[in-house]
Amino acid sequence: MAAIRRDLTEGPVWKALASLTAPMVLGIFAVLSTGLIDAYFLAKVSSEALAAVGFVYPVTMAITSLSIGLSAGASAIISQALGRRDGDDDVTRRGLHALGLGLVLASLAALLFWLLDGPLLSALGARDDVLDAALRYTPLWCVSFPFLVLMMLINAIFRAHGSGVSSATVMVVSAVVNVAATPVFILGLGPSPELGIAGAALGTLVAMVAGSGLATAIALRSGILQPCSRPVKDIWRNARNIAAVAGPAAMSNAINPAGTALVTAAVAVVGAAYVGGFGAAIRVQAVVSVPLLALSSGIGPVVGQNWGAGRHDRAREALRLCLWFSLGYGLLVAMALTLFADPIARAFGAGEDSTAAAASYLRVVGWSIFGFGFLVTGNAALNAISKARHAMILSLTRVLVVFVPLAWIGVLLFGYAGVLAAAIAANLFGAWAVLVSARATGLSETEAFPVAAPARVIPA
Repeated sequence: MAAIRRDLTEGPVWKALASLTAPMVLGIFAVLSTGLIDAYFLAKVSSEALAAVGFVYPVTMAITSLSIGLSAGASAIISQALGRRDGDDDVTRRGLHALGLGLVLASLAALLFWLLDGPLLSALGARDDVLDAALRYTPLWCVSFPFLVLMMLINAIFRAHGSGVSSATVMVVSAVVNVAATPVFILGLGPSPELGIAGAALGTLVAMVAGSGLATAIALRSGILQPCSRPVKDIWRNARNIAAVAGPAAMSNAINPAGTALVTAAVAVVGAAYVGGFGAAIRVQAVVSVPLLALSSGIGPVVGQNWGAGRHDRAREALRLCLWFSLGYGLLVAMALTLFADPIARAFGAGEDSTAAAASYLRVVGWSIFGFGFLVTGNAALNAISKARHAMILSLTRVLVVFVPLAWIGVLLFGYAGVLAAAIAANLFGAWAVLVSARATGLSETEAFPVAAPARVIPA
């Protein structure tokens, strides 16, 4: 196991963060590319096929939040165990229990979606040819979901051991397989029959099988997964500890797309062209936020190992470095978006109003993107010390108390500018709330009054 395990409790903290974060930038970009490839080739099939995936997407994102939560739970209990210098059998047992729990829950979630896909998609508004197309996509996607969970959990175990390269390698290989297989199955290239929208789901299935197979092979070869004595020892305790992080972390992740959907409905009050511009700006924001998302993948193991080892000073330093990086990177991105908002918007916009809406968002809301960095890295750090409930409350409050209500009030009073103001307020609130939560849980020792005062009334 020593070949792939890295002790994150020794050496410069910034090096530990960089070793985990840098490979994940490539991995996350690779995963994002698969969605673009699917959309490109489905558009060649029919508008109904593209629309069908649009209806399926919110449901699959909600279900995928389960895998993200489980990954956070596995990373937390394993990285803390490594920091405490628990024995190899104890660490391995936690990983095996995480995989067992994940596969059971993933299979149940996939089965439930397969049984209810028709009523669910109808409730979302899918009708006629679009609904028929969506129902050709969902069965294969449901089969792929347990493999996705297996891959994500093993990747989380890799990162908990300090190996960002292994995790990123699996993500890139899976994405390459997806990108290569999708056009073959959709369009019927070579010996493959033309499967249309079902081909996109089959491409996903093949990629998930390949990715989970590679992850399993690396884990077995490195010894991270291996036979251990008394494999069911502490299984219920470990399951409870994983669930204590996984449930709130899944909710924290799921609330963001739900909030965006509710805010998009508010933008629709202004007009359909503004919805298109708002959506385009959100996609650009997702791309420029990749380094921040990668950093959130890297901070968890660093904080978890050091917290488990009792090196709370190093855990606090890791969060402090991430927040400074988020601030610096966010301001650089804001300057770039301000300078190039118009050409970027023209590349994604479809009409004068749509382009103007996208440019306004990038030029204005871009200055608060650092707050999103605070949010994702802060939440990851809280999850790593098993304070996922704090992260969940923070995320729910940001979306349901700040972003959505202010967006609706703003659009009714001030039009599209009111939505932009709400987005800025949500990001700034997220940044402040992370600082308060960090102070309350011991991840920060700041005595600044706007942070320390509210932190004293929050239970640790």
